[in-house]
Amino acid sequence: MTSSPLYVVITGITKGIGLAIADRFAQEGFGLIGCSRNQQDLDELARRMRNLHPKIHIHLSRADLNNPDEVNEFGEFVLQHTPNPRVLVNNAGIFRPGSILEEDDGALESTMQINLFSTYHLTRQIAPRMISEGKGHIFNLCSVASLQAYPGGSTYAITKFAMLGFSRSLRAELMKTGVRVTSLIPGATWSDSWSESDLPENRLIQAEDLATLVWTAYSLKSPAVVEELLIRPQLGDL
Repeated sequence: MTSSPLYVVITGITKGIGLAIADRFAQEGFGLIGCSRNQQDLDELARRMRNLHPKIHIHLSRADLNNPDEVNEFGEFVLQHTPNPRVLVNNAGIFRPGSILEEDDGALESTMQINLFSTYHLTRQIAPRMISEGKGHIFNLCSVASLQAYPGGSTYAITKFAMLGFSRSLRAELMKTGVRVTSLIPGATWSDSWSESDLPENRLIQAEDLATLVWTAYSLKSPAVVEELLIRPQLGDL
């Protein structure tokens, strides 16, 4: 009898950190369940993964996490394909430069929906299945902006401070369930959003390095958990 595959669920799976984590877990034989707003990106990822890892199971869904209904639909999509997800990576997020007193009305609400509320509601759908199994791991993508605000990114920092608070609270609540919770707190990490800057790529963290650390945190054998993973570029924050 063939055992059911283990699945990692990743929001924002097609680019940057999400893609690197998908690659790392696929190398270990994990099935992938993920979402993105862009169907073309999802189709390209499916082709790429089937070429590189033809034996893995992959289920992808277009979902705009700025829409609460689509967050719920993605949660249902996940549970349709696996009753017991083993890993959840709450990776999707958005950065819009601006200042509190000058940005457009609704900027905070929209950013909060994607950076926090979608994570909150998706986790409420997925975590009970992990609890029922007494195992699982939830990774929440925070930021160094969760620790230190800076001009020009105030709304982003507000949402990431909140994300770290959510992640710490979840860790405290799930401590006795067997489900691990890790807050990922990276500094500037190379992705498409940096491709038009004049910074050299080697000035930033490589997403593949962060993915390696995520895998290491997941694969601990002892009853231990990496509660918070802070990683910065060698030369410091930008």
